[in-house]
Amino acid sequence: MKNATIAGLAMSAVFSLGLAQAQPLQVGQDMKNAGHDTADATKTAAHDTAHGTKVAAKDTAHGTKVAAKDTAHGTDVAAHKTAHVTKKGYHKTVHGTKHVTHKVEGKPDTPANNPQR
Repeated sequence: MKNATIAGLAMSAVFSLGLAQAQPLQVGQDMKNAGHDTADATKTAAHDTAHGTKVAAKDTAHGTKVAAKDTAHGTDVAAHKTAHVTKKGYHKTVHGTKHVTHKVEGKPDTPANNPQR
């Protein structure tokens, strides 16, 4: 019985030492795993940021092209309308000038003397 008790105590001591050594190994492995997880998360975040930047740049370029096209179209429409109004104003000015000239000269105001445009 004495031998069994000594053997039991020896086994307990060996088992306790084994647990004590296994614990630091587990902590070290957990830290190593955490480091890998952090590195993976950093790579994923960097990849997502790069992708987001590329998408934003592409969208900005597209928006700029659309805005430039819309601006050019608006400028063409405004120029056309300005030319039309200017031409119309010119013809009214010429007509009014002829009308006043005829009245000053004493000519009658008739369709022959005063053509409409």
